[in-house]
Amino acid sequence: MSPNPRVIYWFRTDLRLHDSPALHAALDLKPECLYPIWCWDPHYVYRARVGPNRWQFLLDCQSDLSASITKLNSNSKLFVIREAPQTVLPKLFKAWNITHLVFERDSDPYAKERDAKVLDLAREAGIEVVATRHGRTLYDPDELVKANGGKPTMSISQVQHAAEKLTVPKPLDPPKSLPDPGDLPLDFEQTQPAREPDINSIQRNGEENSYSSLSGPKNDFAVPTMSELGLKPASTPHRGGETNALAALDALIANEHYTTTFSKPETAPTAFSPQSTTLLSPHHHFGSLSVRLLYWRVQSVIQKPANKPKATRIPTNLIGQLLFRDMYFAAQAALGYRFAQTHNNPTTRFIPWHLPSQTDPHTHLVTGAYTVDSRAAETWFRRWKHGRTGFPWIDALMRQLRQEGWIHHLGRHAVACFLTRGGCYVDWERGAAVFEEWLIDHETACNAGNWQWLSCVAFYAQFYRCYSPVAFPKKTDPEGEFVRRFVPELAAYSKKYVYEPWRAPVADQKRWGCLIRGDGEGEGEGEGEGEAEGEGGAAKHESKIQTYPKPMFDFNERRGICIEGMKTAYHIGLYGDDHRVKDGTWRQLFDDKAEGPTEGTEGPTVENQTKVARTGDGMDKGIDEDEREAEHGGGENRGGDDGMKGAKRKRGRQGTLDGHFMSPGKKKGGKG
Repeated sequence: MSPNPRVIYWFRTDLRLHDSPALHAALDLKPECLYPIWCWDPHYVYRARVGPNRWQFLLDCQSDLSASITKLNSNSKLFVIREAPQTVLPKLFKAWNITHLVFERDSDPYAKERDAKVLDLAREAGIEVVATRHGRTLYDPDELVKANGGKPTMSISQVQHAAEKLTVPKPLDPPKSLPDPGDLPLDFEQTQPAREPDINSIQRNGEENSYSSLSGPKNDFAVPTMSELGLKPASTPHRGGETNALAALDALIANEHYTTTFSKPETAPTAFSPQSTTLLSPHHHFGSLSVRLLYWRVQSVIQKPANKPKATRIPTNLIGQLLFRDMYFAAQAALGYRFAQTHNNPTTRFIPWHLPSQTDPHTHLVTGAYTVDSRAAETWFRRWKHGRTGFPWIDALMRQLRQEGWIHHLGRHAVACFLTRGGCYVDWERGAAVFEEWLIDHETACNAGNWQWLSCVAFYAQFYRCYSPVAFPKKTDPEGEFVRRFVPELAAYSKKYVYEPWRAPVADQKRWGCLIRGDGEGEGEGEGEGEAEGEGGAAKHESKIQTYPKPMFDFNERRGICIEGMKTAYHIGLYGDDHRVKDGTWRQLFDDKAEGPTEGTEGPTVENQTKVARTGDGMDKGIDEDEREAEHGGGENRGGDDGMKGAKRKRGRQGTLDGHFMSPGKKKGGKG
């Protein structure tokens, strides 16, 4: 070790001071000076789908961290350097006479590539790199994969078994002081990023100008503003930052009954102001709250003798929610980029969906574009995205997602099932891209994993269990208050019709000030990707009478078609890495009467794309993606457990989840 280490600490997904193993490693060097920096990476500015709400949450986290650093040392802050890390760090090594670079490990595919490049550059410059600490998950994803025999973790039981060989470290205290930074010369030329393609141009209403200078427009290394990014204003009420995260955690732990008895399937997806779950997930994503701190504080509550008898268990309890996250992170760590797609993914079932992703024939990675094989499916997808399906429960959820950047876990179940196997038969990758754009808690591993689960291509296989867009929300919200909040056109509708407004007599529709008419694409609806009218986003006024679209299809009929198609695809049994999926010959296995793009009669045909199927019978009522089944879930998927073998299934009508979850008389959870 150098007698006078000069250390750059590179913040990334760890925007906090508490329980930061990598920051402690930096301070253990006893540095002469410490530079806490953030590299303003153009990959995220231009290439990753990020809407205004997630941008605002990030800026909140950065600003709060910077203020916390300054509280410990008035000469320091979070120094935001506006250039890609791959180009700016070698310049900083030289300009600031750096001896050590320290950062927390990141298992995301892009991050691994970026960090490998930075490691090479650091070695060339003679810089010692400390990048062995992980802090984003309970367990190091790479170590979890290793403990799972080198395979992706495809069930909670696999995670638990692998974790027997590992430990969850106790959280570390925040530092009480920080060394001064050294001088901050920037006597080198800024490397400007390539701004095209800018996947986030749709999010902007002004010029993106965050790279105007290395240290910002005032040369003070400040956190960029939404205005500098040219972004539309954020609409979410949820704000980021370690200070907010720790306050939310304290409130959760103070409510011992809620913490002890928390069970995700028992919480209400219709609850708002406050929501029925903790809403800590965006803080975990940005690292403003340590998952280990949450883990151990929850353990301190549920292990109390008075609480043990009534404590809920894994996988539905709070600890189980963290294990789900680790499961997805480890699966991604094992598979890399291909985890977030079907094509070339060995653990994901091949289903010939509508609107399939296009792939690069050389890399076998998705390009971000998709094939419009069906104009109807494209219309359904657009209406789903903007909350104009004509099913108020689905529309309310999608509007809440767009406005707030968050919806309840079971709400995510409902809209994902509706788009994929329970209605539209649209590729899950289309839905995952929308969530990537709008969620404030988006993490590629969790987003892709959840969509695979909910579309029954991986992790979960009981595709015949679907959510009714009418009966399911009535269980927790019989009055329809959630719909009235996010679909204000229907605010005056009686509870009898609020979930099925098309059944209301026209006289009542007029009396309540909203006519049910139109197809969601023209009269009465917002247009395309533009801003929608009103708080909910789809109503026009016509002589003080609003409109709301008719349902875009018969749900029961579409559900039956989807279940038939899923059964055929399961029977054929292809996975994403099958050579027939890669070369397009999978089409020979499917009947051309199927749902999806077998012949490409509408829209372009592209090699390596997909197709859909019919056949099958309806199944008995079930509990679907209820986490009570998740401990051994995945038994019918490649890489999963075999806990479901031998299960008998009754033939009958298509199953729904209408009656399984919480009834109005049961608890709805607390404010956690």
